[in-house]
Amino acid sequence: MSLSESATSSMAGPSGRSAGSSGWPQTVRKALASAEPPRYRLKAPRPSPVLDPYRDVILTWLEQDATAPRKQRHTARRIYQRLVEEYGFQGGESTVRRFVSQVRGRQPEPFLPLTAAWGQSAQVDWGEAVVVLGGRRTVAHLFVLRLRASGVIFTWASPTERLEALLEGHCRAFAWLGGVPRECIFDNAKTAVTKILAGPAREEHTLFASLRAHYLFDSAFCRPGEAHEKGAVENGVGYVRRNALVPVPDFPDWEALNAHLLAWCERERQRRGEAWEQERAALRPLPDRPFRAARPHVVTVNKLSLVTFDRNRYSVPCEGVGRTLTLWAYTDRIEVTDGERVVATHRRAYGRGETSLELAHYLPALARKPRAATHLAVVPKLPPVYAQVQRVLCSRRPDGYREFAQILLLHREFPAEVITEALEQASSQGLLEPQAVRQLILNRLARPAPEPVPVPDRFAALRVRASDPACYDALLGGNRR
Repeated sequence: MSLSESATSSMAGPSGRSAGSSGWPQTVRKALASAEPPRYRLKAPRPSPVLDPYRDVILTWLEQDATAPRKQRHTARRIYQRLVEEYGFQGGESTVRRFVSQVRGRQPEPFLPLTAAWGQSAQVDWGEAVVVLGGRRTVAHLFVLRLRASGVIFTWASPTERLEALLEGHCRAFAWLGGVPRECIFDNAKTAVTKILAGPAREEHTLFASLRAHYLFDSAFCRPGEAHEKGAVENGVGYVRRNALVPVPDFPDWEALNAHLLAWCERERQRRGEAWEQERAALRPLPDRPFRAARPHVVTVNKLSLVTFDRNRYSVPCEGVGRTLTLWAYTDRIEVTDGERVVATHRRAYGRGETSLELAHYLPALARKPRAATHLAVVPKLPPVYAQVQRVLCSRRPDGYREFAQILLLHREFPAEVITEALEQASSQGLLEPQAVRQLILNRLARPAPEPVPVPDRFAALRVRASDPACYDALLGGNRR
């Protein structure tokens, strides 16, 4: 038998038919038609007698998760626990995990490469970082705005993410950039969006809409739960944390922290050089006036000359008792206005039950009621020397409060720092009378002594004996020396 005959014979089946005939097994035909090694493929899931009775239960729970809060949905472990507790399931946790993984296994969502023109788009987001401020570990909320084309990033640390902080973050970012992008992309935070409508439509907060109208930029919002649609700034928040706040920084206050972040932003901007120059040239110009980044609230002044906001109290001039004023809540301060006139400014308190008092607000009432100086609530909030002087004068005699009230009323005439310095000097010298304190203040405020007048030569040699004031004691009935 020849070689060719032998090969033909070897490819024939038991019935003598060739490999090309339909009698050959399907697997062999697939192997001959494919250039790859044959692989085993499971067409249907293997039966699982232990789990099969519970498949529908698990599928029902997973379907119900679609309407549950994202962070309160079933994990595979929780499904296993419920099966054991509620149905007496006898299988292993790994069996449940494998099935849940198969059910949840979806085709990954494809993403499309995007681009943006110079000055066209910016993305905005919030993040958190731990810092040390004044010796205390504090959570700083990071406002981050990133230009889409050049990648230039701006960040600012705030004690809160409230609406006023969102407004101020934009104002600071646009001022630092020196211009405004045509569009900003956001998630659906309640500070900006009050209602999610169909499709991309949103009902915006009135003040946020006012910010947009002031700076003339459009807003676009991600689909709910799809924060990756602003992935550039999502990555930017982590980039700020890793590169600007590692190791955990230690600063005396918020101002120092933000000075550090601003310097870091400037270095990042310079690093992008040419791209930044092209982006800057395409930004819209800033408006003539900055936006007022504050929330207004109508408040009524009570009998203690206090207004209440966010469970904290702030003093206003006592002339405003009973009146209705406007309180403006900024991120770092509180302003109270009467029409267009600012009548009180305080550092904003973020605690509960705090009271911020300003001595000047109570001076007109103190002039009419000097006895209140004995226990005036604002005194402990002044430099410690005031409390010391109060104790000395009020313990010296019953009406010592009058002298202390006269010292406090000096604040209507002179700067607080000068009064404090004069009080410390007076206390050290035992000169606590109001007239002595006033004189010490005047001495500190006195202008430099004039240059001495030159003496003519013909009078330079004259010597005048100094008089002795004791000679006038005789006029008062005293003894002459």
